Amino acid sequence: MWRPVATREVLRARAELLERLRGFFGRHGVMEVETPVCSARGNTDPAIDSFSTRYTGPGHPTGEPLFLHTSPEFPMKRLLAAGTGPIYQICKVFRDGERGRLHNPEFTLLEWYRPGFDHHALMDEVGRLVRWALERDDLPMDKVAYGELFERHLALNPHGCSAAAARRRAIEFGLPGAESLDLGRDGWLDLLMTHFIERRFEHGRLTFVYDYPASQAALARIRGGAPPVAERFELYMGPMELANGFHELTDAGEQRRRFEEEQRRRRELGLASVPLDERLLEALASGMPDCAGVALGVDRLLMRRVGADHIDEVMAFPLARA
Repeated sequence: MWRPVATREVLRARAELLERLRGFFGRHGVMEVETPVCSARGNTDPAIDSFSTRYTGPGHPTGEPLFLHTSPEFPMKRLLAAGTGPIYQICKVFRDGERGRLHNPEFTLLEWYRPGFDHHALMDEVGRLVRWALERDDLPMDKVAYGELFERHLALNPHGCSAAAARRRAIEFGLPGAESLDLGRDGWLDLLMTHFIERRFEHGRLTFVYDYPASQAALARIRGGAPPVAERFELYMGPMELANGFHELTDAGEQRRRFEEEQRRRRELGLASVPLDERLLEALASGMPDCAGVALGVDRLLMRRVGADHIDEVMAFPLARA
């Protein structure tokens, strides 16, 4: 059990992929940065569980936890507010409870931010980067709105339907155990997306899904209209999700409101409270530039590069051998 899981050839492919990624950003004038792995503030999203640790020396209140970051997003946005211009980071991130064919609790994330871009401009750059990383200039690419997918495959309007209507659709399409589940509308939409839509995405093709329901905005802007939509996107290659991006929210007041709403939901679910990142809120209030940002899973991208079926195949020492 001391030997690595990934072969020497796959380890070499990882090194080459990282070199190609850095080369792409070097050519496009995007600066590489580093931010802390441990922070006094964590991710308040109830759907994401953070690892925490303790520091016993000076410079931090005794007994208060430090959180291993689930993404470098918050400190990178502080750098943007300080005037860095376009930046990227390749780093290890950590999420508790996530283990499976596509998940390891410690994994490699590529995150970058582009001042002056909206989510459509960033989708175009993500497509160029993935083609470059995979050395597939001919890789076909589609963009499709979230609402269009639900209308096409499920005859359901995800922006206007009720939780009950989404539940009925799940039962009609044979989702196992749907009759006994008690979920909100977004929970049902997530299940419909993962069980009935994602699997229809064509292998060997990039699919960008954009303009999510406003209730799924996370840290994205909401564009008014009928209906309002969240200016975010996700990238799939076949049925595998590779990236999640936003036209970033820059309104400190709205960001605080969303953080507080997540804290309320954490309390309802019996989850531990996580301190709000007041430094991020201060940075937003100081004037973070209009920008778009995206997080891309490097391990999953490598899986596509080498044809692996399980994330363990592209890691030297996944959880069982760490």
